[in-house]
Amino acid sequence: MAEVEEITGGEALARMLAAHEVGPMFGMGGFQLLPFYDAARRLGIAHHLINDERCGVFAADAYAKVSGRVGVCDATLGPGATNLVTGLVEALNSGTPLVALVGDSHRDHSWKNMTQESRQVEILRPAAKEVIRVETPGRIPELMRRAFAVATSGRPGPVVVDVPEDVAHALHAYPATEFRADPRALRAPALRCRPDAASLAAAVDLLAAARRPLVLAGGGVHLSGAAEALQAFAQAHGIPVAHTMTGKGAIACTHPLSAGLFGRYDRIANGLIAESDCLLVVGCKLGEIATKRYTVLPKNTPIIHLDIVAEEFDRVAVPTVALWADAREGIVDLDRALAARAPGGGAARAEYGADVARRMAAWREEVRPRLESDETPVNMARMLHELNRALPPDAVLVADGGFAAHWGGLLYDTKRPGRGFVPDRGFASIGYGLPGAMGAKLGAPGSPVVGITGDGGFNMVLGELETARRLGLGFAVIVVNNAASGYVKALQHLMYGQGGYQSSDLIEMDYAKVARALGCNGIRVERPGELRAAIEAGIEPRDVPTVIDVVVTRDPARMLPGVDNRTVQVRRGDRVA
Repeated sequence: MAEVEEITGGEALARMLAAHEVGPMFGMGGFQLLPFYDAARRLGIAHHLINDERCGVFAADAYAKVSGRVGVCDATLGPGATNLVTGLVEALNSGTPLVALVGDSHRDHSWKNMTQESRQVEILRPAAKEVIRVETPGRIPELMRRAFAVATSGRPGPVVVDVPEDVAHALHAYPATEFRADPRALRAPALRCRPDAASLAAAVDLLAAARRPLVLAGGGVHLSGAAEALQAFAQAHGIPVAHTMTGKGAIACTHPLSAGLFGRYDRIANGLIAESDCLLVVGCKLGEIATKRYTVLPKNTPIIHLDIVAEEFDRVAVPTVALWADAREGIVDLDRALAARAPGGGAARAEYGADVARRMAAWREEVRPRLESDETPVNMARMLHELNRALPPDAVLVADGGFAAHWGGLLYDTKRPGRGFVPDRGFASIGYGLPGAMGAKLGAPGSPVVGITGDGGFNMVLGELETARRLGLGFAVIVVNNAASGYVKALQHLMYGQGGYQSSDLIEMDYAKVARALGCNGIRVERPGELRAAIEAGIEPRDVPTVIDVVVTRDPARMLPGVDNRTVQVRRGDRVA
């Protein structure tokens, strides 16, 4: 490249993405960003046409969650931009590093009833960590560097880069040295910080004195890449680890010190929280579901809260000690300081750890009849049990919003520390399962990927099977087919009783046939004995997705893994699995 080259603003955008070594990009073009698309083609950027912009953000979000790199998507102005909102809020609330390019109207004609024009910057601003409006083509390299820096620092999040039509189409003479990236901003976290010495010492005092400490791990553990460090810390000091749905994999679920999910649905963790004499909260926002609508945390138990976002410390519970730090660096510092204070401290808690393992074993035995149930239609617990049996340690399970995430969060077992379970819990929107599985497969191409979605969620996005087929992606998506908006119908049953259902039923559909009609693999499962073979077939290497249509119970009393604590009545279905 010459020292100075005159190119369009759109090409400058593409060159900045190339400088940041972005992976797959998802979007649906329009005139405003055509120079960008042309340059992306020439530069070899892996841009993929999506059928709905919301699914583009979902795919980019899952890609980023699995790979740790920045997810990238784009949209044209107006309806393209506004279709991004749901996915952007998912990324914002779950801390996903993401950059979204959005075309906007020509500035010379803005607010003259331009086609598809809207107040999109104002609409997108509360859905993103930051919205960057590009007002002149010369600043594109600088502002793109800022977009990646913001997306990957602190609590990661989505950054929208709003590009007016005339800026994207304009020519500008750029120095060749402008097209560079800060290597720290290629993945999250770009920057790490450590806890201050006084707070660290106070936390160590509490942990050293505790007889029954417990770690409550959230999704921040994965954002920091702290899972291996946390498992080593738990082993060294004999401290059990419970997790939120997004925190699953903070320690291997099969580890003896794993206490499983806590909150609205739990195995043994809520009881351990009640008995604990010190809670170490790591990368967890302590939201409604994690705290069973703010009822799980004991009022007088000391809490050590380790988080990268200081604003989270007093939002739900006032911590005894606040450790403002990156999760991995904070855990490493706690490990070293605690080891110096009480060498071999884990041995002193051996009986405590053994008690946790006994309780977990007793829980598994209690729920075994449901895990191994032969009932027809298929019991959800049996389906998750077969996934546990069939999926290898490096598999990724993507769970849609609603009961897919709740069943998966409660019953799926990751077999090693790390993000092997990807639920869309930032916004808990429906429709994530299929596009999320697409993004996860692109983020972990060598690993088996399975998505779980309800029939309602699948109906929203099944057009993306065309996208997955076009991209040659081999993954499985399990459609939990109960011919209903299952979560809503279950809640209606709990609150209003048998027959109190409104606008929650769907027509019976054979989604395996739908998949085959779209040129994909389709398997219909109507009996539990067919599950294992279907899952194994679904994760076989192939170049098209496999839809596994599982006919599950139609009984709304059995659709949830337990009674939702928000309901005012407790009916049949008060179960732990």
